[in-house]
Amino acid sequence: MRAYEYHHIVGFEETNLVGNVYYVNHLRWQGRCREMFLREHAPTVLQELQHGLALATTRCSCEYSVELLAFDHVIVRMRLGALTQNRITLLFEYWRKGETTEECVARGEQQVACLRREGNRVVPIPVPAPLREALRQYEG
Repeated sequence: MRAYEYHHIVGFEETNLVGNVYYVNHLRWQGRCREMFLREHAPTVLQELQHGLALATTRCSCEYSVELLAFDHVIVRMRLGALTQNRITLLFEYWRKGETTEECVARGEQQVACLRREGNRVVPIPVPAPLREALRQYEG
């Protein structure tokens, strides 16, 4: 299955006193992966964010299986899990890249609602066509 990949090198600021990656950073990396995907594959959606479009994260999760440490090379792989009316479910896998191997260290999920700002409220809208088309190539 094809996945969008975001590569990240863990920094000291992402670790805790014990020396492993603080759990909340995995969720930050989900957001960063999603942003880079939009930048590369659906830039018009980024422009629409300036004109009332809102992509609201309604749910996110991460299951951790192996600790990460400073300077680990992490590949976050994102796939489309589901796409319905105004909601997108994104699936994430976190892989530690070694010199010759890769090890899955965590899995996550994120649900995003597509909304339009209208005055003081937001209303659901269908997933914008450019985003829908960009995500289809990464269906998992």
